[in-house]
Amino acid sequence: MKVILNADVAELGDIGEVVNVKDGYARNFLIPKGLAVEATTRSVTRLEHEKTRIDAKKKRDLADAEMLAKRIEGAQVRILAKVGEEERLYGSVTTAMIVAELEKAGLDIDKRKVQLADPIRTTGVFTVNVKVHQNVNANLKVWVTARE
Repeated sequence: MKVILNADVAELGDIGEVVNVKDGYARNFLIPKGLAVEATTRSVTRLEHEKTRIDAKKKRDLADAEMLAKRIEGAQVRILAKVGEEERLYGSVTTAMIVAELEKAGLDIDKRKVQLADPIRTTGVFTVNVKVHQNVNANLKVWVTARE
């Protein structure tokens, strides 16, 4: 079934693209969630008229993401944690903890966008990747210190 995407769908395509997907995926997931509409001749002609609006929205979203990435890279996240022997933490620093500190700094980030390569289990300074947009990543410095 051919569908027109109403939003960016990972591993499938960007907004405004006409893609071919299995019927069940379109009827049971994409269309009910509003992520796509069926590609009829009427919807395809309407898509041609909306291309300029879609392109403007993509550019605006990318610009917003780049501005947010600059704010994230300028932010400082400090996490106080209980420490045992050899500066090892009891447990580890989670993405939820990092997001909570970012919210205190006025940045609203979804915890699924914070990507930890390895669990943080010691004190120190760590660089954490934040996927702000499909094409924009930000590097966040996280300082983990011992709670006194």
